[in-house]
Order: sequence, then C-alpha cells, then structure tokens
Amino acid sequence: MRKQGILVLLAAGLSVGPIALGAFAADRKEPAYVYSDAHFHLTNYVQEGTDLKDYLKMMDGVVKRSTVFGLPLQQMWQYGNTGDFAPYYYLQTDAPLYYYSFTDAAIAMAYRSLTPEQQQRVDPMITGFNPADMYAADHIRRVLLTFPGVFSGIGEFSIHKEFVSSKIAGGPAMLGDPALDRILDFAHETGLLVILHNDINMPFPKEGQEPYVLKQMKELLLRHPDTPIIWAHIGLGRIVRPLEGQADIVDRGLANPDLKHLYIDISWDETAKYITSSPEAVQRVAALINKYPDRFLFGSDVVAPTSIDAPMAVYEAYQPLWQLLTPEARQAVLFGNYERLFDAARVKVRAWEKANVGKSRPSTPPVRASGYELPQD
Repeated sequence: MRKQGILVLLAAGLSVGPIALGAFAADRKEPAYVYSDAHFHLTNYVQEGTDLKDYLKMMDGVVKRSTVFGLPLQQMWQYGNTGDFAPYYYLQTDAPLYYYSFTDAAIAMAYRSLTPEQQQRVDPMITGFNPADMYAADHIRRVLLTFPGVFSGIGEFSIHKEFVSSKIAGGPAMLGDPALDRILDFAHETGLLVILHNDINMPFPKEGQEPYVLKQMKELLLRHPDTPIIWAHIGLGRIVRPLEGQADIVDRGLANPDLKHLYIDISWDETAKYITSSPEAVQRVAALINKYPDRFLFGSDVVAPTSIDAPMAVYEAYQPLWQLLTPEARQAVLFGNYERLFDAARVKVRAWEKANVGKSRPSTPPVRASGYELPQD
C-alpha cells in the first residue's frame, strides 16, 4: 500500500520529496500519506458532486483522513435571468442562493453506505442550516438524532463572505445574531467541531477604514470560550485581501488565553496566493505556524473533484510554506491537529447521542450566551 501511494503521486508528476515523506517517517507501519484534509466539499452549488466511495479511492496513498461536507446553499436557476443556461456556480448568475437542508441527509446516507474501515477515514459535517434562523440549532439537533454515529462537526458555514452574503434569499447572517449564539452553544453542548467562514474585512475597504468585521469576530469568539472554532482561510477571500499587519493580529489572537479555542485552517488555492506572494509573506506565516503549531490545519477547499489532482494542486501551491516549517509543525498542520480535534469531537458527539437519542427534548432550554431564552412549551 505504501509503495502504491508513492507510485500514484509519481505517476501524476507530483513531487514526493523529503518534505512529503518526512511527515510520515514517525510511523513506518502506516501507508505514506501526504496530508489530512480539514476542508473538503463533496458537492457543489447545485448539489452535484463526487460519490463518497469514489473520493475514498482518490484518497488512497494521498489523503489520510478528510472532512466531507456539502454546500449549504443552492444556486437558483432563474430562467428569466440566464435562460437555458443552467448556472452551477454563484458567480454565473444574479439569481439568489437559498439554504438547502437535504445536503445533510445526502451526506449521512453516503457515509452509512461505507464499510466501518472506510468510515474511520472521513468526518462528515452538518451544513444545511441558515445561521440567521433561530431554529438552526434545532435543525442541527434533529440531524444528530436522525443520523446518530455520523457527524463530527458543523460547517463550513458562512457569515460574511464576499459575493455570497448579498445573494442569499432572506438576507445575510450576522456575527451578533442570537441565532448564531444558539448554534455555537449547541456545538459546545454536543462537542461538535465548528468550521466558520468569516471574511476578515469587507471587499474594497476605503483606506483607513476600521475592519469592523474583525472586531465582531473577536466578540463572537469571546462569547463562546468553550466551543472549538476553526476559522476558515484566515479570513481571506478572492478580493478580501490581508489586513495590514494581519500576521501580528493573528499572533495576538492566538496568544490570548481567552481565545485558546480558536484554530485556523490554511485552505484554498486563493489563500495560498496571498501566503506565497513574496518571500517576506511566506516567512511571516511560517514563523506564526512554527510559534503556534497546534493551532493550524491544512485543507484543500476543493469542490466535487473528479480526481485527486485538484486537491493535490492546492497542497503543492503551499510548498514554499511547507519548506519553512519545522518537521514538528509540518506534521501537526498536515496530520496531528486534524486527528486531535476530530477524534475528540467524535468521542463527545457520540456520547451526547447516546444520552439523547430516543429521549424527549428538555422542556426548559438553557439560557443562550446572548442572553436570549427560548419560550417554554
């Protein structure tokens, strides 16, 4: 199996040098893998995608473990807007996006079709909820009770996201919304790991404009000190560029003992462009990861690939970064942090399910972090 994994990469024309192989030298009994993927979309914006069994075949010899989640948003095909052209991506039409809850059931049923050995390699995530809806936490609870033994976390879901937030039917979510507090409170109750997309700033800010989104993000994190949250893409986007001094901002955040529950995924090829844009930029990020090696995870952020080539291309885009990490930090980012966080989530969520499946819901829900209390039945 080890030899097959290496041959697959060589056949694809990808480098398997000391950086890649060094990450696996600690345990020579296992096959050689390149990374674990903390950010992977099995379906696209019209809920089409990769068969989970096919993805597991792609993973062989390359991806040790992977999250699997759909996209919570469905792109509407509005005939008056695009005619016979069926858009499959949100930038291809002005028609709105709407939340699509069946994505969670589809992911769960695909997971249940796997063998126990295959199931150990993937971590399904719940995404099919509207974070602006006070009932969103109830949807997540319902999913866990309907599909026990499946899900490890929630996300990726978005609050502020360039181009996307303004297209959502019914309006965008907000960081200060009590509905979001209910979601994160329930994640703490159950042990669900959270992957949150929230841009660090607005697109095209004026010079000197305060990044108020960052301030609101910090306030959200402080309201939920016991809920592990993975901040996707370090808050970057296609046009949401790094803030001036962003490395220092992230450094202060990770050093803050009140934010010990904050983790960061370095995913997406767009993020790689910023990180590797200059020797100085990649050195700053590498120094940050080497300083806090237990707080970063790698993810491809690839959507419904037909082969392993696209996820591997994202990994390769970060090569300048991998070369500057210590062996210990590289191992943590590519494997160790994933296993630690998702293994802990699995244990906690399974325990919550065991205690709650088949039982009636408590008649008096707890007071939420926002101070909002649900009315009693």
